[in-house]
Amino acid sequence: MPRYEYRCRTCGDTFELSRPMAESAAPATCPTGHADTVKLLSTVSIAGSASAPTSAPRTGGGGGGGCCGGGCCG
Repeated sequence: MPRYEYRCRTCGDTFELSRPMAESAAPATCPTGHADTVKLLSTVSIAGSASAPTSAPRTGGGGGGGCCGGGCCG
């Protein structure tokens, strides 16, 4: 079940609740009993290894891409 983070506007405490996604926008009560809370936007960081796309090396003249068939314009 997802965990959502909320902040109480009355006392400033931040707290988490586990609740179904369908209830994520439902009002949440602060653990100290205050009803004026707001759901915080959570950020997720996923670590992993991704390789950058590779491209063919550019060659001068003869159609290697770029402007003017691989040569330098200007």
